[in-house]
Amino acid sequence: MCSIQSVVPESYILPPERRPGQHVVPPCNTIPVIDLDGNRNELIQEIIKASQEYGFFQLRNHGVSEELMKDVLVVAKEFFDLPVEEKQRFYSEDPHNEGCRLKTSIDFVNEKVHFWRDSLRQNCHPLEEHIQQWPENPARYREVFGLYSVEVRNLGLRILDLICEGLGLETGYFEGGLSQGHMMSLNHYPPCSDPTLVLGLPKHGDPFTLTLLNQGDVPGLQVLKDEQWVAVDPLPNAFVVNINHMLQIISNGKLKSAYHRVVASNVARMTIVSFIRPSMDVLIEPAKSLVSESNPPLYKCFRFRDFSRTYITDTHEGKDPLEHLMIGS
Repeated sequence: MCSIQSVVPESYILPPERRPGQHVVPPCNTIPVIDLDGNRNELIQEIIKASQEYGFFQLRNHGVSEELMKDVLVVAKEFFDLPVEEKQRFYSEDPHNEGCRLKTSIDFVNEKVHFWRDSLRQNCHPLEEHIQQWPENPARYREVFGLYSVEVRNLGLRILDLICEGLGLETGYFEGGLSQGHMMSLNHYPPCSDPTLVLGLPKHGDPFTLTLLNQGDVPGLQVLKDEQWVAVDPLPNAFVVNINHMLQIISNGKLKSAYHRVVASNVARMTIVSFIRPSMDVLIEPAKSLVSESNPPLYKCFRFRDFSRTYITDTHEGKDPLEHLMIGS
């Protein structure tokens, strides 16, 4: 697992062309900040516009309390501060391990260069089926993350409902298989002595339906906009919401799954990422009501399970994981 070191280990040093380097990436002051406690029609328009132009937006007045937003970050830090022996039982480099899994980087065994991140991934829905696999230490872990997971899932489903209406889909389109799963990732980015040589996470798009990020107060997230990296600086008590690959496909390319990355820092950074994800066996395709003779489908129909098998490999190799799903490819 990553640890504080005076010299960056060679296995984490990226080739020069992939390093973030010393160039200061400017904060993006135009990424929309949306108030969820607003007029519904205006809210829908704002979400759709942001999802088309950026694939990202920040969300305020979302209903999850400031206390709970901070509590999960505190408890997550307490977990990563535990002795190695205490955390070791959750450690696994098996990518097919669907349980509560602690890992370093992304695919430590197979990747050529490692990324400056430790993460704990856990399934969250249905809560009663998964909570017993979660850590019992820290003592508040299950209580705090149990409450948080329920509230964030409800928020994610509410956003999908607004997107559904904004796209003109039938009510409840995203219910069932397209939003059946909920997975959470607790990401710990340790301090790095030379952040110009490494990345916390490489350029990627999220493979699921919708992501809600609680990024605390330490910057690190960067989004690719018009082929330029821009920084998404934290806003107090706000979620960063981003469109995922499956939502881009379902919208037939109307919504954008934006590519993003995480840079390291000389101070520790903790984030909590929640993914609303499809069930493995669900069929993914452009919504039939969004395609026509004049607006034909851009993507093939496929099972999410099949996409999941190729996503990591494609991302590692720098390929667009959606390219082979395009009709005509």
